[in-house]
Amino acid sequence: MDRQPSYLHFDTGSYHWKPDIDYRQHPELYHVGKGEQGVLICEPYKSEIGQYWRFKTKAIAEESSRMIFGLFGHYLKTGEFVGADMARKYLQMGYTRARRYANYKGGNKYNKEQDYALLERGTGDPEKAAAAEVFYQKWKEAEANVLYKSMKKDWKNARG
Repeated sequence: MDRQPSYLHFDTGSYHWKPDIDYRQHPELYHVGKGEQGVLICEPYKSEIGQYWRFKTKAIAEESSRMIFGLFGHYLKTGEFVGADMARKYLQMGYTRARRYANYKGGNKYNKEQDYALLERGTGDPEKAAAAEVFYQKWKEAEANVLYKSMKKDWKNARG
């Protein structure tokens, strides 16, 4: 069984999202993808949203998710589906990364020195679990937004 994380042999050439594209100027090149794909690449949204992405404590997560959710609403109002989808991805990533730190000490899931064997769960920071819950609620609120759902469906049908 291959225990190594997928990022070890990542093929950037076949990845849909490219760091040298301005996705505001060329939204037609954006793909929704699965989960958080492209979130740390797609500019200018990465810079606009990423500056607010924090999850160290529950209080920090509340402020962070509030700011990101505000951007989500702004992008919807201005008809920028790519921005709205990226904001949704940052909310999802706030949840998944905070959960990773809640589950594993230092956020490390694999032991690099032991052929990437899975580390023991339950050794992480309980404060991160509270932060994860904050992001989870905002992420689900974004996904349930009727306008967002409609825009996402139309986008996927037209572009993938």
